[in-house]
Amino acid sequence: MAENKIELKSVRELLGMKFFIPNYQRGYRWTEQQVLDLLNDIRDFSYIKRKDYEYYCLQPLVVRTMAEKDKMLNDLDLNETWYEVIDGQQRLTTLYMILTALKPTIKALRLPTALFELRYQRKTDTFNGTKFLQDIGQLNGIENSHIDYYHMSTAYSTIMKWLEDSKSDDCRKPVNVRKFCNALLKYQLDDDPKKPRDKAKNVRFIWYESVGEDPIKVFTRLNIGKISLTNAELIKALFLNRTNFNSENDEYLELKQMEIANDWDNMEYALQNDELWLFLNERNYDRPTRIDFLFDLILEHNSLKLDSKLIRSFGSDAYNTFRYFYEYFSSGKASIKDCWEEVKKPFRTFLEWFNDSELFHYVGYLVECRMSISELLGEWEKQTEKSEFVQVLKNKIKAIINSCPALDYQYKDDGGDKKKCKRILLFHNIQTVVNQNHSQLRNEKYHGAAFYRFPFHLYKLEGWEVEHINSNTSNPESDVDTQREWLLNVYISADPDIQEKIRAACETKKNEDISECYAEVKLLFPFQNDWTVEEKNRIGNYALLDSSTNRSYGNAIFSGKRRIIIGKDKGQLISVPKFSKDRLLITDVDKDADSSFVPPCTKQVFLKYYSAATGNNNYWTKEDAASYVKDIEDCIAVLNA
Repeated sequence: MAENKIELKSVRELLGMKFFIPNYQRGYRWTEQQVLDLLNDIRDFSYIKRKDYEYYCLQPLVVRTMAEKDKMLNDLDLNETWYEVIDGQQRLTTLYMILTALKPTIKALRLPTALFELRYQRKTDTFNGTKFLQDIGQLNGIENSHIDYYHMSTAYSTIMKWLEDSKSDDCRKPVNVRKFCNALLKYQLDDDPKKPRDKAKNVRFIWYESVGEDPIKVFTRLNIGKISLTNAELIKALFLNRTNFNSENDEYLELKQMEIANDWDNMEYALQNDELWLFLNERNYDRPTRIDFLFDLILEHNSLKLDSKLIRSFGSDAYNTFRYFYEYFSSGKASIKDCWEEVKKPFRTFLEWFNDSELFHYVGYLVECRMSISELLGEWEKQTEKSEFVQVLKNKIKAIINSCPALDYQYKDDGGDKKKCKRILLFHNIQTVVNQNHSQLRNEKYHGAAFYRFPFHLYKLEGWEVEHINSNTSNPESDVDTQREWLLNVYISADPDIQEKIRAACETKKNEDISECYAEVKLLFPFQNDWTVEEKNRIGNYALLDSSTNRSYGNAIFSGKRRIIIGKDKGQLISVPKFSKDRLLITDVDKDADSSFVPPCTKQVFLKYYSAATGNNNYWTKEDAASYVKDIEDCIAVLNA
């Protein structure tokens, strides 16, 4: 099995090395700001106390050792080791120019003045990047003769100006050039373990040596595909490096490497399932691989028991998790077996939670309420029995519910205050599902059957919010459009003579005819929409509705919302009905909804599930609301059981 090599190399270790920039690389294109950012980062690092940060890590430098045939093709010395730069040439070129600009100070400090060599495959009559960089300190007027020369000379001028400006009294953060040079070059490895290692702060590259991979494919993935080298990919190279195994048995090594690689792929594949992933995380996770999540948890918990001071020295940049594992494997006491078990441990825990009805729903609820997975893992490790952990989860949920307003609280309809009850409504949905699953498991006929999961992934992807069940118009059904909507919903179940009156009224363009018909037909129905404003803004008149569905009915009456919710449950966005030319009640062509998910309690509200009697489907009554609130109370009471 080909092994990619990975380590941290100080800038000093790069001196004297030979790098080949192939044709598939684009030319040098760093902007002035990118150059300044690198200079400022190194300057800031050079002032930090050594005990806080031992080294500063640059982005990965991805290379491969060139084969003899490649060196022959490019007229390179066969007796020298050349590295083809796959990714990182912009930063490497900038560093070359920084070292060139600092040569006088470097020489005065008696630090190595030799540079690394950069050789460009793209050599033409108008471009010789190697020679231009070697002479960049003595620009001779050719800097505008080629686009690469222009960008290189601009970068070099930016470096020189930065060095001069940052020495002035006006500069808010002056640079100490001696410290700056020491940070770049003072560190040096010594092969003799008996000799002390120089602990001066230094700048290092993450050195990633690709072995057995097509360099153009790697370059395409890292640059054109914009998929950066992740912590996970760097850590994987550490796990598969033969030198990190305490064995010389080739057969054993290959077997363990294959086992880790297989486990790795299985975990990544499982985490790519949104049903599992969004049970544990929010939807805004933007890394290309999800197994990074496990490694971040290892660092957060310090599962490998590294010294806390050392961990603080890693900083908080994008590669601090990699550095955590790198230091573990560099300690001389690393165990691949133990380390891999620590990685698999949280993953196994997540699967156990995922496959248990109570744990799945209670953990998922707490994650949605912004409780960290790390904290929940810590609680899990403290408990010896599942029942103890379930009680811990219930107690945490109870604390959240108790922090919400009472069920009879009157919410201000200001777009924000009513959302205070969202956690109560979500818990009502969660506990309803848990209760259903408990009932199923108690039934011997269905014992052991798969349980229904509240789909956290759909809930998070669609953005469900708190909305009124009964329309919150201050003057309900007083406008003609609402009256027409009400009449159309009554039409569906009315007697033929009433249908004729409704059809005649709705076909006219006179608003007074619609209002007169509405007033006449309304007298035939005993249910009156007599809610006060205060009653409309209590939890009994709220449900979870997604934004797209909410926009589709706006301030429609209950029956209109009911029709749309039923359509949503079928996977459709239902349009408002109207009469055709041949006097038939029709709707426009329904559009497919993004999904058919409706939270169970929202569906039950619009199906009048909580009501003692079916009643009239045109209205959500105060009696319906009271029954709904009673069911919410019963679900909350489970937390005290």
